[in-house]
Amino acid sequence: MLMNVADVSFNYGTTQIIKKVSFDLSEPNLTCIIGPNGVGKTTLARCVNRLLKPKGGKVLLSDVDIKDMTLRELATHLGYVPNASGDTFPMTVVDTVLMGRHPRGGWTPTDRDLEIVEETIHIMGLDEFAMRDFNELSAGQHQKVMIARGLAQEPDVLILDEPTSNLDVRHQIEVMELLRKLVHEKGLMVLMVCHDLNITARYADRIIMMSGGGIFSDGTAKEVITEENIMRVYGVRSKVIDVEDRPHVILLSTATSDANLTDRSKERTR
Repeated sequence: MLMNVADVSFNYGTTQIIKKVSFDLSEPNLTCIIGPNGVGKTTLARCVNRLLKPKGGKVLLSDVDIKDMTLRELATHLGYVPNASGDTFPMTVVDTVLMGRHPRGGWTPTDRDLEIVEETIHIMGLDEFAMRDFNELSAGQHQKVMIARGLAQEPDVLILDEPTSNLDVRHQIEVMELLRKLVHEKGLMVLMVCHDLNITARYADRIIMMSGGGIFSDGTAKEVITEENIMRVYGVRSKVIDVEDRPHVILLSTATSDANLTDRSKERTR
């Protein structure tokens, strides 16, 4: 499966949010989209998954435009996991995950559907919660269930919108290590929107840094997570050090803070 995002643009009213964004996904890896608030990360993920219709450009799956696919056909290739903080399902974990099998069959589950659900729940470490009500789980467990539901679709590409937001450090690490494991063991292509620079730098195979609605930098963690890029895109001074051959960001101050400190220093010397 080859995903080709070609010159995708999107407007909300007269405001252009995404400006001719292009990239390809062609092999199993974990690709993270990062950038400040409002640069179009989530909008891009929704365009790629056809939740939003691009105003320009196209998204191709193995040379087929996704707008020409039925929703059921598209769902067999693309799995989407939204930011699950507000999602509630008055059903068990098993039934919630089973919802992901609908694109592969129908509302009556087959033995194969149940096998996939059982396997997915086990992979995500949710066996002891299988018969629990989804609404009784913690935020971290919610997110794992939502990922399990996406995996149950058996997609070629799994798209996640900030899967580590609102999670404590332990659950952030668990989710990211699970995603890395799925990339290697299931051959998945994972496209993930993320805010945390250090989570991204630690786990991503490829990073797409967005700014102003377009792609500012695209490459490995060492190529993208640099002090210069962080200053130019986020307006923040930082120190980037090497930890286990991965960049690690120490944030220092914003450009505005530096200017205010300079102004106050000048006032004291007058």
